[in-house]
Amino acid sequence: MTRHIKIGEAKTHLSALLAKVEAGEDLIICRGETPVAHVTRIDKAREHAELCETLRRERAKQRAVTTCEILSWRHEGHSR
Repeated sequence: MTRHIKIGEAKTHLSALLAKVEAGEDLIICRGETPVAHVTRIDKAREHAELCETLRRERAKQRAVTTCEILSWRHEGHSR
């Protein structure tokens, strides 16, 4: 659902309006009757999927690591 509000109302009730946006409601902020801004929730699932894809692409560029290498890193920097 999209709700139209005037700038003065948006300034007065910003925190409450942002809570509604986080819950999925879209807002159109108007100057008089003229729409000037569309406020909508950021889609975190899409951002997460994009980040995962970037990490997979970067990992695919790296060479394989052996178990022996991983075990040697475990004690790297420790005095023996």
